[in-house]
Amino acid sequence: MNRILVDLHYFPSLEFFAAIQGMDELIFSPQNQYQRQSYFNRTRVRLANKVETLSVPIIGRRPRIAQRDIKIDFTQNWQKNHLRGIQSAYGKAPFFEFYFPYFENLFTHKQESLWDLNWKILTICLKLLGSSAKMRVLEEGADCMDILDIRGQIKPSSDFSLQSFYQPVPYFQLFGLDFDPNLSILDLLFCEGPDAKSILLKSAKKD
Repeated sequence: MNRILVDLHYFPSLEFFAAIQGMDELIFSPQNQYQRQSYFNRTRVRLANKVETLSVPIIGRRPRIAQRDIKIDFTQNWQKNHLRGIQSAYGKAPFFEFYFPYFENLFTHKQESLWDLNWKILTICLKLLGSSAKMRVLEEGADCMDILDIRGQIKPSSDFSLQSFYQPVPYFQLFGLDFDPNLSILDLLFCEGPDAKSILLKSAKKD
């Protein structure tokens, strides 16, 4: 069985999905400390004039807090902003009307825990991609010696080209002729639909 220990992200990037290709089990550690400027609470989408980062506001900025304890700040109207941003970015994409209903409820119901929200998002994404990979939480103190551990390697501050997971495979995108690589999985799903899975397979770097 191929198993990987990986970070949980908010609408993960293509690099994330390239990294988990061929894995039977995805393992996550909720006791990991929250890191600022990480994909845990942000994702990147393509708008008409630029690539925009959508960030989920969280309560407090305390160091050394476990990801499972991060709470979403609903004093800010982030759900409406993210919903409007995604609709603006992809409302005219070929597969938007087909895939968007799977995600819409995430922006109309309040999920207190960011960990739980990200878990739901990834569950939906894996289903839409036709992935058979199972998701599991790593128990505290569990032995992970035989598990590939890539925690902390996929992050906004690290250029994907310097990592060993993702190689851009251009696909159809809205707005302009230049291809923007490594955006949110939403970009690929809304633009390519059922072909998303095969594109991700080609995007995984080979050893």
